[in-house]
Amino acid sequence: MRYAICPLSVVPVRSEPSDTAEITTEVLFGEFFKVLERRASWSRIRLAHDGYEGWVSNKQYTEIDKQQYDDLCADKKEVFCAQSVGVCKKEDGTSLPILIGSRLPMYADGCFSIAGEKYSFDGYVACGKKPKSDIAKVARGFLNAPYLWGGRSFFGIDCSGLVQLCYRLCGRKLPRDAKDQAQGGEVLSFIEEAEEGDLAFFDNEEGVIVHVGIVLADHMIIHASGQVRVDRLDQTGIYNSQINKYTHKLRLLKRM
Repeated sequence: MRYAICPLSVVPVRSEPSDTAEITTEVLFGEFFKVLERRASWSRIRLAHDGYEGWVSNKQYTEIDKQQYDDLCADKKEVFCAQSVGVCKKEDGTSLPILIGSRLPMYADGCFSIAGEKYSFDGYVACGKKPKSDIAKVARGFLNAPYLWGGRSFFGIDCSGLVQLCYRLCGRKLPRDAKDQAQGGEVLSFIEEAEEGDLAFFDNEEGVIVHVGIVLADHMIIHASGQVRVDRLDQTGIYNSQINKYTHKLRLLKRM
């Protein structure tokens, strides 16, 4: 078994070993994974933080040994970049942009290292479990970010990526996809029971969960649809006042 870590700002994870294959998620700087299969140009990986699998280019990761991987898994004090775009400095003086949600392994006193290479970062960081109300505050920081299928950054993010990332920045773990996120938590019977930070799930005509958003106060919801936006939420679903119609049909509300 091989192990690796992401040394770049963001790396696409694809459904097949090809540059033209669908992007199913992204790996952010500092996230680490197992290499399940390595071919000439591509590797099939499994991300440590959510178990998601897919293909990444061999040019876009750095290998680490099993001890380094185990140490990263054992590090319970997860520290993340907490600003939309930050800049970390390498030992050679060059800069590397990193995105909100990037992992800063073994971070201490403004410094951390990846595969033996030392970095410094003096930007805002997030660490530890935050109150549930903070989830909505973090989500508002993504307002107007464009929608991107498989995206996990301010420059492109999908609905479940937004939810997972906001929860993670507040010290809470969720699966990557909306249908899997919907499997956890406690079902709420009425929308009046929902609090800021709870999740609302939406289905299609076949009853499949296809969308998720974060509940806000006053029957509002923040979600990624075209862009990260705030809309009204009621027992029917999401109502977009700009086009005067419902865009998503409510399936269930959950407290995670």
